[in-house]
Amino acid sequence: MADVILIGGHGKVALLAAPLLVEAGHTVTSVIRNPDHVDEVRATGAEPLVLDVEQADETELAAAFDGKDAVVWSAGAGGGNPARTTAVDRDAAIRSMDAARTAGVDRYVMVSYLGASLDHGVPEDDDFHAYAQAKAEADEHLRGSGLDWTILGPGALTLDEPTGRIAANPSREQVADSSATSRGNVARTIVAALASGESIGRQVEYVDGDTPIEDVFPA
Repeated sequence: MADVILIGGHGKVALLAAPLLVEAGHTVTSVIRNPDHVDEVRATGAEPLVLDVEQADETELAAAFDGKDAVVWSAGAGGGNPARTTAVDRDAAIRSMDAARTAGVDRYVMVSYLGASLDHGVPEDDDFHAYAQAKAEADEHLRGSGLDWTILGPGALTLDEPTGRIAANPSREQVADSSATSRGNVARTIVAALASGESIGRQVEYVDGDTPIEDVFPA
């Protein structure tokens, strides 16, 4: 059982993950930017913490992380503004990793995306470039951070009902056939990754599939 801080606590994935984490016996603090979301977040069983990670410095983040056992990053700028995408998806994420080190929180789970890599190949004039680059640089920093990291790389997110089954590290043919990934399944991979020592130091990409999540992330 862990004391988990979930960044991006009002996001669609986080709102699904929080009650699952609580059900698994964890204590959850959900970081949110908008105080209007406090009641909705508290209804998940998590304790809301109003903190704008885009503006918070490393010291403020480390104070929020003090005493926690694990950090889960499920935040994002939501696209549309390259400068803000870089500020949140890269800069704030990197500050959170450094803050975790400062606070002595070794475990860190990053929700990234399928295909995230410094060799992403997205042209600079493509609207997706800022996000692809920001996530790639944040993931790279995490891999070199010294933290006990896991990077989750789901495919195209959907609101489909979760099946509890995924296809891990899918082939190009599988992705071409369907990259759909239920947000509910992503929430379940967060819980499974935290429970699995074998997930440490792994980047696991996946789409909805046929393999039980617990088989991909054995306890």
